[in-house]
Amino acid sequence: MKYREMPANRDRLSILGFGLMRLPVTKSQKIREKQALEMMQAALELGVNYFDTAWGYHSGQSEPLLGKFLRAVERKKVYIATKLPTWLIKTPQDIGDYLNRQMDRLQTDYIDYYLLHALNRKSWQAVRKLGVTEFLEQAKADGRIRHIGFSFHDKYPVFRQIVDAYDWEFCQIQHNFFDTHNQAGRRGLLYAAAKGLGIIVMEPLLGGKLAVNIPSEVEGIWAKSEYAWSPAARALRFVWNYPQVQVALSGMTTLEQLHENIAIASAARADILSKAELKLYNKARRAYLDKMAVRCTGCGYCLPCPAKVGIPWVLGIYNDAHIFGDRKRHKLEYDFFVPDENKADKCTRCGACLPKCPQQINIPVELEKVKAYFSSE
Repeated sequence: MKYREMPANRDRLSILGFGLMRLPVTKSQKIREKQALEMMQAALELGVNYFDTAWGYHSGQSEPLLGKFLRAVERKKVYIATKLPTWLIKTPQDIGDYLNRQMDRLQTDYIDYYLLHALNRKSWQAVRKLGVTEFLEQAKADGRIRHIGFSFHDKYPVFRQIVDAYDWEFCQIQHNFFDTHNQAGRRGLLYAAAKGLGIIVMEPLLGGKLAVNIPSEVEGIWAKSEYAWSPAARALRFVWNYPQVQVALSGMTTLEQLHENIAIASAARADILSKAELKLYNKARRAYLDKMAVRCTGCGYCLPCPAKVGIPWVLGIYNDAHIFGDRKRHKLEYDFFVPDENKADKCTRCGACLPKCPQQINIPVELEKVKAYFSSE
């Protein structure tokens, strides 16, 4: 295993982090504890020392499982990260209540890396007004947490505002060769690193989408590479090519995935990709984008929708289903993650979105297609 230092505190973290949100489960969605604990123990023995969880992962089962693991190992050998569920914080007291409940779940008297979870413009403004940073500083002073950071899901200008608003030690962002211009993007990664933040990358495989069902157009591009890497290795090495990235999180479900990712991590290096190789990644990204069903950029100019349809959201899932050739998976995402009041079938065809779309998309027509696509069996 290779390790990289966090700039603010000199912790040596394994470049592969174990993300505890895709653990093996039963048909009733209960974590298979014996199998999951065996995977976590194997990861630790093979050099992984960063374990990432959150309040809501596996419907609340993930933090208690990590707590069982911590009780069975030498605590100081493990760095754990968990996250304050910002969407559940309504009062200043809630902040401390959730932190204390998380520490009880984790069976620990301190949390190494504590993040404000999934910050966007709205949630950041809300928790900041409630004094969240002042509370975190106090919790750090009394030893309950050691390092303060945030995870992020919004656009680059919002990311930059949040980075500049507080003296963060680290951030967690979605990044992979497909998402170089999405959310914080490459600009955000480099900006945060230049400000001295440690960088934790989530979704390096885009939830596994970059490792399976590879379109023939993309396979043709990879055939021109000087490296005979697997799709998973190619995606992970892209992230580790950044010297600014300390950890890439992977949500692993099987021992086979764990061993594969550890082998990839053990051979990875920063700045290994040539300009020619990086051009292939860019071509692969464009090939994926060419398979989009709707040329929506997710700019959000169409919002707010009078009928409350989450237009960029539902078009994004619809596009992903076409890009990655996996309708079944994305139907599950659509059904589970998009609230009923925001689904495509709520469109009234009022046309309020049409003059606002810079891509001149006939949004009501496309939403009708989304409705049909995800409602059919």
